[in-house]
Amino acid sequence: MTDKIRIGISSCLLGEHVRYDGEHKQDHYLTDTLGKYVKWVPVCPEVEYGLPVPREPMRLVGDPIAPRIVTITTGIDHTDGILKWTRFRLKELERDNLCGFIFKSSSPSSGYKGVKIYSPTGIRRGSGIFAGAFMKHFPLIPVEDEVRLHDPNVLKNFMKQISTVKIWKEFLSENN
Repeated sequence: MTDKIRIGISSCLLGEHVRYDGEHKQDHYLTDTLGKYVKWVPVCPEVEYGLPVPREPMRLVGDPIAPRIVTITTGIDHTDGILKWTRFRLKELERDNLCGFIFKSSSPSSGYKGVKIYSPTGIRRGSGIFAGAFMKHFPLIPVEDEVRLHDPNVLKNFMKQISTVKIWKEFLSENN
């Protein structure tokens, strides 16, 4: 393999100050360990959609199958705009030749599983708006979050998966 493996990642995990509170969640374990072997493709759904930093925090509400993303205090619903941006961004990511994606855990936009969804019947769990759409659009691309990747066995398995995807893409490219 000549080129580094291209991995999408939530921008805040790389140390970018894009979170609602103006902070970041840089994960040195990922950037210092995995970062030696991959080319990061950062994505922050909220900022790329056009929300400011800092901003009012948001959460998922409603039906766990199709949750809405709304601001916690003022109740502004950003779902339609973020979904429109998501469709556009997923088309862009098709050209980035990604072999995996690392999402920010618990994020209402980027959490890939276990994200709280507040419904009339209580708190349910699901995927963030962008992460859920990403997994539907790219069902064969391995995904993880930064918390799970701190488990050496999960990291090892993820490395095998993204390497396999890269080899497969190179094979297809050479034989088309």
